[in-house]
Amino acid sequence: MLPPSPQSGYSEGTIVVESAPASRPQISNEIWNLPNALTLFRIFLVPFLVVVLLTKFSGREYAGLAIFLLAAITDFFDGYFARRYNKMTKLGALLDPMADKLLMSAAFISLVELGIARAWMIVIIIGREFAVDGLRAIAAQQGVTIAASPLGKTKTVSQVVAISLLILSYQLGEFKFMSELALWVVMLFALVSAVDYFIKFSKAILLDHPSSSL
Repeated sequence: MLPPSPQSGYSEGTIVVESAPASRPQISNEIWNLPNALTLFRIFLVPFLVVVLLTKFSGREYAGLAIFLLAAITDFFDGYFARRYNKMTKLGALLDPMADKLLMSAAFISLVELGIARAWMIVIIIGREFAVDGLRAIAAQQGVTIAASPLGKTKTVSQVVAISLLILSYQLGEFKFMSELALWVVMLFALVSAVDYFIKFSKAILLDHPSSSL
């Protein structure tokens, strides 16, 4: 091993990490990019949605609907930009479903507080999210990834429609029947997609890995 050169400016035994400065821009790109910014913006809108819906003032329904739809639109665009510009990151994969659950749960719970939505139906809808997350976590421990179901994506669209109609029905009575029907559709999709996830989980873990300890 050659001794350190006098021109190097480092004494023997000095550890030099050359890659640290180069890695900082990469880490920054992992965190600060357009898809992640849209996801964080959606999380940022959640408390404003709750405050607007639960505060009595003229036009709160329309303001709440505008905030909710703006947040829901970011859910589409963050995924689109992530795929379009190859900006898919681990942070984005973690934050995106979290933001979706926060938005939908906050909206549904606020509607229960307003007396618009039935509490037992919302418990089933939100409970489904916890159940599916639990199945995915157990599968991940076994090295198995359960892909998102088309039923789950349809459920998300139905949730946006149902919440929008429920918000409007608070002020406009003609939307009451449609909003209740939409909420039933959401609950049915939640139950069916939960069964679909459980079947996938059973095939991937219980059948393909019968000796795995859960």
